[in-house]
This record gives sequence, structure tokens and C-alpha cells, in this order.
Amino acid sequence: MDFGIGYHPTHDGMRPGALAGMLEQRGQDAVLFAEHTHIPATDNPGRDGFECTALDRRYWHGYELFVALTAAAAATSRLRVGSGICLVTQRDPIITAKQVASVDHLSGGRFEFGVGAGWHRGEMRNHGTDPRLRMAVLRERVEAMKVIWTQEEASHAGDYVNFERIWSHPKPAQRPHPPILVGGDGPTVLDRVLTFGDGWLPNYRGDDTVFDRIDELRSRADRPIEVHMLSAPADPAVLERMARAGVRRANHWLPSGPLDTVERALVQWENAIGQFIGA
Repeated sequence: MDFGIGYHPTHDGMRPGALAGMLEQRGQDAVLFAEHTHIPATDNPGRDGFECTALDRRYWHGYELFVALTAAAAATSRLRVGSGICLVTQRDPIITAKQVASVDHLSGGRFEFGVGAGWHRGEMRNHGTDPRLRMAVLRERVEAMKVIWTQEEASHAGDYVNFERIWSHPKPAQRPHPPILVGGDGPTVLDRVLTFGDGWLPNYRGDDTVFDRIDELRSRADRPIEVHMLSAPADPAVLERMARAGVRRANHWLPSGPLDTVERALVQWENAIGQFIGA
């Protein structure tokens, strides 16, 4: 099992390139950056009854996702860089396909495309997306991007994405495209993984539910599908459980902040990994 880091790359915290360079030097396998373009100041996010004033400020203080990923890729030579997750429902698919291909090309094929529909309905609406349609929009935009990455002259006709005979280069370095890791752990997420994903990127919630669903995913799949876990705790016993379940990579969230804040949390994660592997 590999190990990685999730991070909100805020403008007032450790810079994306510096963080990525440190993680590569210290033996981590990947860094995944979270994304929110903004948070509406007066909207209720529709999750757990919290008002926006109670939300973590990292949600609206982050660098633009692909700018941060480019900085991380440029500062490293081996570290996998990815989105954890990219809110495809809030993005133009032609532009996003170009950004994904560009980062993958510039990094020499080290990009992983974590995607999701998002949970903040007000944020979606500000981008022109009807929250009730977000799952269908997500699927169609991902499918349209696959066409752009894999065809010299791409066309797509659907309910939400339409374009005819376009050229778009560079193509991704990875063939046919970077791995698409479908985020989320809602009741229908496995359907999405099986429909358009190469892997599943769930959150660990502290119980065995996710492991039962990994078993279900594998029983339904007709192809190899990797599982990359977000929110892995710094707990060697939980890492052992993930390894037994065949998780490909455990990713641990680090706090956004200056070097000393980030490094203290990273040491705890490294100690848990060391205990897990018996170092």
C-alpha cells in the first residue's frame, strides 16, 4: 500500500511547491489538493445544518486547483499529483480537459484526476449548475473530456455538453488518460465508479462501512478498479485494515498552515506508517 497527503493549498499556508518538494523528499507517494472556487457568504451549504460562518475557512482561501498542481508538479520529479477532488460540475469541460492534459504532460504522466459532484448547492448554483442535475452533469462532462483526450478530432453530443469536431493538444502523457478517481461515498457512488471511473476515492468515516462497499465494488466490477482512501487517520491499526482490504493508497489530510504546523502533523503520519510497516 502506498501513502499520500491531502491538503487545502491556501494562500496563507505552506506553498504548494514547497509542500510537494518536502513530501517527495520524505518518501510520500502522492499529494492531492482540494478544490473550492468560493463559498457564498450567506448561503446554507446544505450539509449537517451548518451555516457558512461555521465552515472551515480553507474552503474559500485556496489557490486555484490547477495552478497549485502545476506548482507541485514543477517542484518534484517522482511525486504523484492529483485533485482530491476537482468539482467537475462547476467547470467548463473543454477548459478542464486542457488543464488536466497540460498538468499530466508537464509532469511526465504523474497526474491523478479525482472528480466529484460537490456538496455545496449554493456554490454550484453560482456556476450555473442545477444541484438536482449534478450527478448527470458530472458523468457527461467526464465522458466528454475522455473524448477530447483520446480522439484527434473530438465531438460530443449530450444533454449538457455539446461540441463538434474540435482539436485540442497536448494529449495527456498517460494513455488513454490520467486515472479518473471518483470521489464520494453516497448511496449511488459505486454506480458512477463503474460507469466512468478507473478507481474509487472515498473518505474513511471511522467504521467498517467503506470496507463492505469495497467488497461490493469488486463483486460488481468487470475490470480492475483501484481504491484510494481519503481521510486516512494516523493510526497503524486502521492502515492495516485498509491494506487487508486491498486499498491502493491511504491519503492523510494535513492542516493548512506554515511549515511547523504542517510538519508536526506530517511526523505523526510518518510515525503511524512506520509502526504499520514495522520500521
